[in-house]
Amino acid sequence: MSEPLVVEVWGKPAGFILKEGNTFRFHAFARPFSELDGTEFNTLGHARLAAAKLQPAPDCRPEA
Repeated sequence: MSEPLVVEVWGKPAGFILKEGNTFRFHAFARPFSELDGTEFNTLGHARLAAAKLQPAPDCRPEA
C-alpha cells in the first residue's frame, strides 16, 4: 500500500487517495465528497476532478 495523498478542493480537504495496484481509491473526509468514498480512479487527476465537480466554486465576485 502507498502513502495517502490528500485531495483538496478550493483549498479545503475533500479526502485522500491510496494507490492500489494500477488504480487510485478515494476515501472521503466529509460531505459532499462521501459520494465518492471507495471509488476507484485510473489517475489521481480523475479523482481530483470528480471531487471538484461535487463542490461548486466559491463566488469570487466582490460584493457591491
